[in-house]
Amino acid sequence: MKSTTKAHLAVLITNLLFGVNYAAVKFITPSHILPFGLNIARVFTALILFWLLYLLKPSVCAPGIQKKHIPRFITCALTGVTINQLLFIKGLSLTSSIHASLLALGTPIFITFIAAWLLKERLSIVKITGLISGIGGASLLILLKDTTHQGTDILLGDILVLINAISYAFYMVLVRPLMNTYSPLHVIRWIFTIGVVFMLPFGWSQFIHADWNAFALQHWMALTLVCVGATFVAYLFNTYGLAVIGASATGSYIYTQPVFAAIIATIFMHEHLSVYKLLAALLIFTGVYLVNWKKEVKREV
Repeated sequence: MKSTTKAHLAVLITNLLFGVNYAAVKFITPSHILPFGLNIARVFTALILFWLLYLLKPSVCAPGIQKKHIPRFITCALTGVTINQLLFIKGLSLTSSIHASLLALGTPIFITFIAAWLLKERLSIVKITGLISGIGGASLLILLKDTTHQGTDILLGDILVLINAISYAFYMVLVRPLMNTYSPLHVIRWIFTIGVVFMLPFGWSQFIHADWNAFALQHWMALTLVCVGATFVAYLFNTYGLAVIGASATGSYIYTQPVFAAIIATIFMHEHLSVYKLLAALLIFTGVYLVNWKKEVKREV
């Protein structure tokens, strides 16, 4: 099998894991473990596995980070791990899987405009139209009432997921310069290490007070999928995809996430696709497509 074929397969599996992750998270939180406690389990598991991987196969660069890069690593850890993960799990626990997966599509849109803002680039009419379309779809999801009763506070959950998407977009823009100095796995390992430190005050109490005795086999399977599959494996596969087929091709697979999430949520979580959800999905998909239309990759981003 060609390396490019392997990379495409790896990225597809990554987005399948992300799609299934929405239902898996809702299956165990908040009923068996509270959202911030699940964050601790998720990030700690991935962190341990990242360091074990380093010990088994040390990277070619130095094990530490240069002093001048520490502020950027901290900022990336806050936006890419702490804020991103805390708000995502908390928001998902309050809203529906379909809502969360569609709102997460806002990340590529926000990346384009945050990069333009930081790099002082001129925005085209096409990209501005894409932003308006994406915001319109997100607003439709947030403002219209969901009748599936799959969330305890749909509005708040949607807002938290949307803020999570903005935070992750900042991370994606800010982390690229670090990739020019360090290997991707080196960057991810240290970002997770720093991110855990900031996450501990929010989630440690919920983690230690989780009712682990109430976990049945299916709950442990869901937890493993979230912690190992949708975090450690997904990050590894996504990094492999970035290295082999590039950011553009890797990023295009984000379109598959809501599809996987909707199928799983419909079958196992008894959610359903309404007309307004389909319309919102169309607006958001259109927005993502337009902001990436004939997009030139800027190395300095």
